[in-house]
Amino acid sequence: MLDLAGLQHVGPIHHQLGVAALYEEVIRRREGLTSRTGSLVVRTGQYTGRSPKDKFTVQDANCCDTVWWTANNKPFGPDDFRRLEARLRAYFQGREVFVQDCYVGADPQYRLPVRVVAEHAWHSLFARTLFIPETDAAKLAAFQPEFTVLHAPNFQATPELDGTTSEAFIIANFTERKIIIGGTSYAGEIKKSLFTVMNYLMPQRGILGMHCSANIGPKNDVALFFGLSGTGKTSLSADPRRSLIGDDEHGWSPTGVFNFEGGCYAKVINLSPTAEPMIWDATHRFGTILENVAIDPETRALDLDDATLAVNTRAAYTLSQIPNHVPSGRGDHPKNIVMLTADAFGVMPPIAKMTAAQAMHHFISGYTAKVAGTERGVVEPQATFSACFGAPFMALHPTVYADLLGEKIAQHNVNCWLINTGWTGGPYGVGHRISIAHTRAMVEAALSGALDGVPMAPDPYFQILVPASCPDVPPEVLDARATWNDKRAYDEQAAKLVKLFQGNFQPYESYASSEIKAAAPRMK
Repeated sequence: MLDLAGLQHVGPIHHQLGVAALYEEVIRRREGLTSRTGSLVVRTGQYTGRSPKDKFTVQDANCCDTVWWTANNKPFGPDDFRRLEARLRAYFQGREVFVQDCYVGADPQYRLPVRVVAEHAWHSLFARTLFIPETDAAKLAAFQPEFTVLHAPNFQATPELDGTTSEAFIIANFTERKIIIGGTSYAGEIKKSLFTVMNYLMPQRGILGMHCSANIGPKNDVALFFGLSGTGKTSLSADPRRSLIGDDEHGWSPTGVFNFEGGCYAKVINLSPTAEPMIWDATHRFGTILENVAIDPETRALDLDDATLAVNTRAAYTLSQIPNHVPSGRGDHPKNIVMLTADAFGVMPPIAKMTAAQAMHHFISGYTAKVAGTERGVVEPQATFSACFGAPFMALHPTVYADLLGEKIAQHNVNCWLINTGWTGGPYGVGHRISIAHTRAMVEAALSGALDGVPMAPDPYFQILVPASCPDVPPEVLDARATWNDKRAYDEQAAKLVKLFQGNFQPYESYASSEIKAAAPRMK
C-alpha cells in the first residue's frame, strides 16, 4: 500500500504511469490537447507564473533559527498548516490521484527521493519529466520518499480561515517533510518548491545548491553560468561545442557538480528555430508539455509567438531531448564560473575576471537591471538584486551559500568571470545591447584559456580586472567608459550604480568577511 501522506479513501490510484499512459489520461480527462507534432498543450488558468506572495514555510522549533525569514520565506504557523492540510486531505477523498516516485538529484549519493501526488494527470507527467523517475521495478517496490508533495490546483484556500494571502498556497514543512500546493495550476511551483527544499537540506551536507546552468567542454572542463532571467544563462550554456549538464538547478558536492533535475523548463515565447534550434525541436516532440502556448483547435498547429494567454509560456521536456546532453547529469569540479548580468545602465565592463572575494560579493548581490517598458511604471533602468541569483528559492541566509562557494572556489582553484550581456555606449535608450557574437567570443575566450596571460587592469568603479584584448572582440568594446561619447555622463551613471550596490549589500555586511567587504564596488 502506497504511503500517500495521510490521504484516505482515494482512488483509483495511478502509480508511476509512463508518458504514453499519462497522455491517454490527459486526453480522457480533457486536461489538454495534443499538437500535430506530438507535444501536449495545457492551460494553467489565471496563474501563468509563480506566485511569491502565496509561498510560505512552516515556522517551528526545528527551523525557526535556520531559515532566512524574508518576503521570500514567509512564516506559516504549524497549527495553520495542520488545519489546511486536513481540509486538503478531505478534498482528495473519492478522487483519482496520480503518483510519481522520483529523485531530485542526479548523484545517487546525494539525491532526494520524492513522491508527487497530483489530482491532474498532466502535473504527474510534469513531475516525471522534470525530475528523475525510478524505473527499476524492484527499487520502485521498496521506494521510500523523504519528501511528499500534495498537489491540488482545484482546491482553493479561504484566507480568513486558513491564514493564506489568497486562494492559492505553496507551503513547505521541513519538519514533516511535506509540501502542499493548491489554488494554482502553474507547474513551476512543483519544481521550485523542491529546489527550495534542496537548498535547505544540501548545505547541511556540505553541498552548495546553485541556481545556474552547467556544461562540459572538450577537455572535460566544467563551467557554471549564474544569472537572473534575461541575462543569457540558458542561451550561453547551450553551446554546440560543449555538452549540457543542465540548464537551471545544480549541486556542488565533494565529488563535483550534479544536476538536480532530469528535464528542462524553458521559456518559449517568440522562440526562434534559428537561434534556439534544440529547444525549438523539443517543443514539437512527443512527451513535451507546453504551458499556455497558442494552438489552432482545428489543425493543432502551434504559434509560439502568440502571447495572448501569457508572456511566460513554457516547455517542459526531458534532457534526453537535447542531443549534446550529459546522460549522467554529472560533471567534475568546475574550472570556470561565469556570473551574468544585463546592465541596462551601460557602465559595467562586458567581461572581467574576479577574485574569489569579488565573486562572492557579486554572488550575494545577484545584480541585473530591468529596462524601460518591461513593466508598468519602469521608465528608466532599474537595478534588480536577487541574492545568490535566486533569492526566492534560497531557504538559508545568502552568506551560507556564499561561504560554501568561496570554500569551493579556493579548494579547486576556480577561475571567476563577470560577463555583462547588457548595454554599451550609454544606458538603455542611448547605447545599444552588446553584440551576442562578441559575448559568445568573450565566453569562449574565458573558458578556453585564451585570456590567460593577457594584461588586465582593474575597473575604476567595480575593481574587477578588465582584459586589454580578447580574440574576435574589438579592443574598444572592452573598455565600458571608452564606448561613451559623454564621459561625465558615464561617471555619473557608474557612481549611481555603485551606490545601489552599496545600499543593497548593507543587510549582509555584518555577516561578510573583511575580504568580501573590500571587494565591493566603490567610488573613484
